[in-house]
Amino acid sequence: MKKLILSAAIVLGSLSMQAGNTVVANTVLQSVNVQDEYKEVDAVPAAIKTALDNAYPGVKLEKAYVNEKKEYKIEIIVRGEKSTVYTDASGNILKK
Repeated sequence: MKKLILSAAIVLGSLSMQAGNTVVANTVLQSVNVQDEYKEVDAVPAAIKTALDNAYPGVKLEKAYVNEKKEYKIEIIVRGEKSTVYTDASGNILKK
């Protein structure tokens, strides 16, 4: 009987040793925005001005930038709020 109790205690003791703490690794996901190189320009095509006037009545253009793909990054002010709008050369507003 003593051997049975002793063997049961050893078996239960060895099972409890395997139940250790689990380590949860915190993974940090880092995202990198790849942005095309934009260069500042003085003027934008008339199609862009017309499209912005239609989309945002009372818009004021602050700065305009263009990249190699002829996509424009335009900083505007509408009703006192600054925003950035991306368009193509024909005035279509892009979602970025």
